[in-house]
Amino acid sequence: MKILIIEDEPQMLDNMRITLEREHYQVETAVDYKTASAKLGVYDYNCILLDINLPDGNGLNLLEQIKTQGKAHGVIIVSAKNSLDDRLKGLNLGADDYLPKPFHNAELNARVKAVLRRLNFEGHNLITIGNVSITPENREVKIHKKVIELNRKEYDILMYLITNKNRLVTKSALAEHVWGDHIDQSDSFDFIYSQIKNLRKKIEEASINVEAVYGVGYKLNIN
Repeated sequence: MKILIIEDEPQMLDNMRITLEREHYQVETAVDYKTASAKLGVYDYNCILLDINLPDGNGLNLLEQIKTQGKAHGVIIVSAKNSLDDRLKGLNLGADDYLPKPFHNAELNARVKAVLRRLNFEGHNLITIGNVSITPENREVKIHKKVIELNRKEYDILMYLITNKNRLVTKSALAEHVWGDHIDQSDSFDFIYSQIKNLRKKIEEASINVEAVYGVGYKLNIN
């Protein structure tokens, strides 16, 4: 799962990033309105942690931009502003939650997980597709009730394909989602082929399979 943190306070930003990376999320950051707006125009995110007070703009305007784009981003407003008016305005603009500063790391994790469950898995803690069951809370994947060991990238690829089941996912979209904006530094998708190949071997007995669409990308099929 891919998260964007929009926060101008360096220590707060670093703490949030480290906390979420420990939960194996792909985390990107923006410290101002301009950078955040540029990233939102190019990349897709599962969840956005949005500060209202930015040095060069209002975070609520970014929220309006997000909703205008029509992308399925989950948005949690994270701000020292905890007045009822700010909270209501953010929620009315389409934010999924509001987390006032200061907060504990455990609460941040819980809020993010709740938003991701609600948006991607209809609020369920357990995802079941045929003989495959996945518990996002601990990143556990089972086939025929037997735990399958996936590395971080294999798991992220599988989850991205599941959240986009029945859709064709381009190689570039998959790479950008799993590897983040660092993908811009690469001129080859060989690393994706390797991870997909390993994933296919590990889920051979599953009731799902990853279909390659030559020259375009991949699609998750249910047997």
